[in-house]
Amino acid sequence: MKAYVFPGQGAQFPGMGKDLYEASARAKQLFDKANKILGFSITDVMFGGDTEALKKTKVTQPAIFLHSVILAKLLGASFVPKMVAGHSLGEFSALVSAGFLSFEDGLKLVSKRAIAMQKACEQNPSTMAAILGLENEVVENICSAIDEIVVPANYNCPGQLVISGSNEGIDIACVKLTEAGARRALKLPVGGAFHSPLMEPAQAELEQAIDSTNFSEGSCPVYQNVTAKPITNAKEIKENLKKQLTAPVLWTQIMQQMIADGLTSVTEVGPGKVLQGLFNKVDRQLETQSASL
Repeated sequence: MKAYVFPGQGAQFPGMGKDLYEASARAKQLFDKANKILGFSITDVMFGGDTEALKKTKVTQPAIFLHSVILAKLLGASFVPKMVAGHSLGEFSALVSAGFLSFEDGLKLVSKRAIAMQKACEQNPSTMAAILGLENEVVENICSAIDEIVVPANYNCPGQLVISGSNEGIDIACVKLTEAGARRALKLPVGGAFHSPLMEPAQAELEQAIDSTNFSEGSCPVYQNVTAKPITNAKEIKENLKKQLTAPVLWTQIMQQMIADGLTSVTEVGPGKVLQGLFNKVDRQLETQSASL
């Protein structure tokens, strides 16, 4: 059974999407439409060489979404997913590609999400750290015993868990987790504590936008971040999407559930190869590849 998966923030690179824009009139039309919807020329930033401009959350998220969704559309008749999932932001790309959301509505939601998250980051200086080489339970227990806000945020694969919280909380956690035997406790170059209670102001803003957006019936189940279960019901998808900003990304659990449900092949749609690597850490036998025209 074939799955298509969509990357999240961090997969961006200068020049992303330019090859699609130049290869296809359909891609050019969608990128031009995106510039109009967003009210600024995101293609200038994506296709240019300004890495810092591309790193801003309000640019990064729509840029990755556009790269992924336009690539999926260009695959045409060969794009026949039996299951889809996306890591954090990538869930929006998955929902559009599988027909639950229109291109326009998906982009508007991603843009609102990115702006709301950037605002929340500015209100609450905070960060994230990758913890390598510890059992999930050890990380969870140490985080819950710290007096600051610090929580598991991304269950990326066995032995790799990203934590999220206040600057002080993350500093304390990194020391304690290293003492507990973590192979690495590495602070990440991110603007804030994504997938933690510190994102509540952004979640409140996004909830209203999700409520007023029309969701349709998709072409296959989406394995959502907050449950790791295959879901097809549009109402349920909306509710899970609302919780996504403050809940952890259960990516390890999504991969395990997909494999249990008969997954044989994974195609990553969008920039980077991070998700393929994570799947191969769970099952080396899986066939993984990047989508290409």
